[in-house]
Amino acid sequence: MGKTYWMLVTTQENLDITRARGFSMQGIDTKNRKKAVRMGPEDRVLYYVSDKKGFAATATVTSESFEDDEPIWKHHREQEKFPHRVEIDADVVLDQVNYVDGYQIGPTLEYVKKWAPDRWPLAFFGMLHIIPQRDFNFVEGELRRAGGIQAPVANTSEPEDPPVADLNGLTERASTKRLFSASRKSRKSSHRRRQAKRR
Repeated sequence: MGKTYWMLVTTQENLDITRARGFSMQGIDTKNRKKAVRMGPEDRVLYYVSDKKGFAATATVTSESFEDDEPIWKHHREQEKFPHRVEIDADVVLDQVNYVDGYQIGPTLEYVKKWAPDRWPLAFFGMLHIIPQRDFNFVEGELRRAGGIQAPVANTSEPEDPPVADLNGLTERASTKRLFSASRKSRKSSHRRRQAKRR
């Protein structure tokens, strides 16, 4: 199965907790158990901060979902422990002053077309949503623009590298390994051409 693109609706307090933990893990509430158990490696997560009405970050899931009752995040119901969890790596993380305005971006998303134009905020109710890849890529592009980050060079032949994190501001993936891999691939190709000439 291909990767799934998720929008995770959270509060600033809980996003700060995730950030303080190095964007290493994300918990999902019990109401979204059926969706949470579908999360797996290479899925992407877009963070929307409900009390700030802004998009704040993206991350990549690095593990299968699992359950853990360690109290980490806050909820108005004390018994809610966000027990359905996945390990993650941060991709783009903005400071609060740079959040992308949900009221400017939200109504343009394909995902919200299921709702009447004047009721699009209803699309953001609940913690976890599956969204189209096009929406995810568009918002992530806006996050990069807001943070002054250049888009990474596309590379379809090599796996993505682990992220290099600067969690006080922005987070970007390293490209050194990709450059090395591309160079190694080029050397292999020229070796094959020399072999062909000898034949």
